[in-house]
Order: sequence, then C-alpha cells, then structure tokens
Amino acid sequence: MSDTDKFLSTARRVIGIEARGLAALSESLGDSFAEAVALILDARGRVIVSGMGKSGHIARKIAATLASTGTPAQYVHPAEASHGDLGMVTAEDVALVLSNSGETAELADIIAYTRRFSIPLIGVASRPASTLLRQSDVAIVLPQAEEACGTGVVPTTSTTMTLALGDALAVALMEHRQFTPEHFRTFHPGGRLGARLSTVRDLMHGGPAIPLVTVTTPMSEALLTISQKGFGVVGVTDADGRLVGIVTDGDLRRHMEGLLSLTVEEVMTRNPRTIAPGALAETAVALMNEKKITCLFAVEPEGDGRALGIIHIHDCLRAGVV
Repeated sequence: MSDTDKFLSTARRVIGIEARGLAALSESLGDSFAEAVALILDARGRVIVSGMGKSGHIARKIAATLASTGTPAQYVHPAEASHGDLGMVTAEDVALVLSNSGETAELADIIAYTRRFSIPLIGVASRPASTLLRQSDVAIVLPQAEEACGTGVVPTTSTTMTLALGDALAVALMEHRQFTPEHFRTFHPGGRLGARLSTVRDLMHGGPAIPLVTVTTPMSEALLTISQKGFGVVGVTDADGRLVGIVTDGDLRRHMEGLLSLTVEEVMTRNPRTIAPGALAETAVALMNEKKITCLFAVEPEGDGRALGIIHIHDCLRAGVV
C-alpha cells in the first residue's frame, strides 16, 4: 500500500469514527437539551462559556457562534476566572461549562461561583456521575464514543461531539428567535459574509448623486449629466418624477447621427431594468451580469416609481460582492 493510500485510509477511518459519535449524540439528545435551550432563553444576561484545554478551544468557538447568531455570549478561561475574571460573570448570566471527564480541576472555582450566587449552570460531560454534571442545573451527557486517535487519549470524537452540540444549541436558539440574514449581517459587517448580505440600499448612491433628467431634456444637457455624475448612464423621468427610461452608451451609439438635435425621449430605452433597494447586492450583481449592464436604478416595487438610488457594478466589487 502506498503512502497516499495509507493516509486516505486513516482519514476515512477517523471521519467514520467521528461520524458514528455524532450519530450517537443525535440519538442521545433528550429533555436536557430542551431544558438548556429554555434556560438560555430565560437568561437576561449572557451565556458564559468555559472549558479547559481542548474543551476550552471548543468553548471559544461555541461562544463566538452564539454571539454571532443573536445570543450574547462570552468565553471565560477557567484559570483566569480564578484570578479575577469571575467578576465578568453576573447573576443574570447562564454558564455553559464543558469538560469531557467532568472532573477538570481548573473548573472548580467557576462551578463553585455559580453555585454560590445561584447562576444557572449547564454542564456538558461524558460521565453522568462527574462533579460537573452533579453540580449542574441542566446536565447534558455526551454518549460514550471511541476517540478517533486509536489510543483513546487524544480528544477527537469527544471534541467533535461537543462542537456539534454547541452548533445545535446556537441554531435552536436562533430559529426560536427567528434570526434573519439581516440580523446576521448586523453582527458580520466585515468580510465576505458581510458583503454577501449587503443590500442595494447599503451600497447605492442616492440624492443629488443620482443621474436623472426629464423626458424633454435636450441630449446636449443629458450628455453633461452623464459626464458629471460618472455612472455612464442617465435615468429619464416623466412629469410626475417616475423613472420611465434610461440612456446608455449603446443608445448614444445608435443615435450618433444628429444626436445633439434630439431630446432624451427620442434616444432613451424605455422601461429600464430596476431593482428594489432592499434586495441583496448579490442579486444586483447577478442581474447586471445576466443583462450585461453595469448599473441599476433602485426603485421600490410598490412605490411611486421614483428612482431612490443607483448602484454600479464597481460599488459591489469594492464591497467584496462577487
């Protein structure tokens, strides 16, 4: 067997072992999971997530996932908690403490603190009789599962199960709170994810920046507006201010002969493609690519037909919407 085959065989074995652990976790979930969700929903403060070692790394990720999906959360290192960081934990919080064995020595102070000040405690461990789960208000027992390392001493399947459990809690909470993509974007304004959730309204140019002329405007004036506004197009409005047309570079080329003697109405393309201000910028990019255009005027579908803004493909690219 070649090295490549050996590596792939090991990878598949590890993934298979951890997959069986996740299946066992799914089957073992019961009332304690629902009680944990209810306890977090009732909390007026944050979810304080703590764990030591590998469980600490998982705890950090769970805290980050909760915080980004509408459940205020903070990771507190158990050793630092014993040296002052317990002051971060308030009576309005709920603690989520992770430990595979349930006997991690560094967790003693944070567990005792929750008991002393009646702070709700959710414990996650694999041993029902462990100190952590005996002290917890809600005890979630991880099923017995083979670690994928082969020796049984390296946290692998156990940390995967704990991570999945944290994701399950976060999603159950966000679905109960009817957490929307718009809420998600509030907590993710930067990066590609934030860009993908940007709306046309977030990126469009409005007010005086919108290139608009009326149907009776001479093309000589329309050309000045196109040049001054810098979008390469101009929108055309009727007497009531409704967007009824657009003059693009293609329209100019089609009417080169005698262009300056014409009015905008004689040159424009009627019923231009528009987009709602509340639409995702990603949708605007897809539409511009499909129609091979570079700009879209933003118009409310149920509004009065007035142009509220204009979005250019370059605005989307600068924001990271691709």
